[in-house]
Amino acid sequence: MYTTILTASDVGEIVHRVGLDELMDETIGRLNEAFAGFDPVKIVVPARDGFQYETPDMGLLEWMPGMRAGESAHIKVVGYHPNNGARHGLPTILSTLSMYGVSDGHLRGVMDATLITALRTGAASAVASGVLARADASVLGFIGCGAQAVTQLHALSRVFQLSDVYIYDLDPEAMATFSDRVRCLGLEHVQIHCRPAQDFLAAVDILCTATSVGIGQGPVFKDQQLKPHIHVNAIGSDFPGKVELPFELLRRSFVCPDFGAQAIKEGECQQLDSGDIGPDIYTLVKEQSRYRTKRETSTVFDSTGWALEDMVCMDMFMEYAASFEIGRLLELESTSSDCLNPYQFLFEAPRDDANAGADLKRVV
Repeated sequence: MYTTILTASDVGEIVHRVGLDELMDETIGRLNEAFAGFDPVKIVVPARDGFQYETPDMGLLEWMPGMRAGESAHIKVVGYHPNNGARHGLPTILSTLSMYGVSDGHLRGVMDATLITALRTGAASAVASGVLARADASVLGFIGCGAQAVTQLHALSRVFQLSDVYIYDLDPEAMATFSDRVRCLGLEHVQIHCRPAQDFLAAVDILCTATSVGIGQGPVFKDQQLKPHIHVNAIGSDFPGKVELPFELLRRSFVCPDFGAQAIKEGECQQLDSGDIGPDIYTLVKEQSRYRTKRETSTVFDSTGWALEDMVCMDMFMEYAASFEIGRLLELESTSSDCLNPYQFLFEAPRDDANAGADLKRVV
């Protein structure tokens, strides 16, 4: 039995064929549909778990599972290592996604998920902002302008007519290179301004916080004068004790987590009592007409990352891989002629995987 393998270059080829804007639009649309149709009986998504450590560097390895009952199970393993750039020249977040058939346990697919993680995070913010931010929002602010900020800007620019973007980062290089990194988005009409956060917070309609602030070192800005209708996409919290937003802002805001059971442990919601936390994102989308009145108040989307989003994105890329015949087929699993003998494969002639692995010729 074959497993479909999508490398980073395969993912890149799919993006080039589909188009960057078209792919983001489709991701936003698919997430909207997935949230609106979410049924916790049919789609089981446990809270993620993993390893947190301090040596040799501070980091986190987590697994994020999800299952469509009777169909397939997906597992993403994601690493978060804030020193990666300086120490190893690698992205802060690296991840892979795997998909299994639940009828037989067969590994159907494996793919690089570094782009997917950024893509679906930006798309989820666009979905939440589409409900909670004012439709005429035009001024966007960033505290933290690393990799996540690129897809946040891309996704939000597909939903809102942006005129100005203000950015701030503790790393001067991240600010200096931001305009070049987002040049591919074709947003020449948008003015990008580098300012200290306290100088632009009062001007923004939507604020995105996407930082690597340390545990116990937040918040990343003070609760100063903000627009009464400000909407915040809080992206960075992913550890117990790691928060970006001031408590006072959270207390007076309508707070929507992507996945409440997870956000209350490691998101902004860990600062709040359960009674101060609003509905999860899927309820927000299902009943969005009910919550549109929140647009005139301060709102927060507490985005810790929900495995359903990864499932949706992997399915999308696998469908494109099959359509474009991109990727490789490999026999990774032991499926010998005698399923009662674990040694049988040792005595069978090895298959010639050179041709099978060259191109994607069949859908697994």
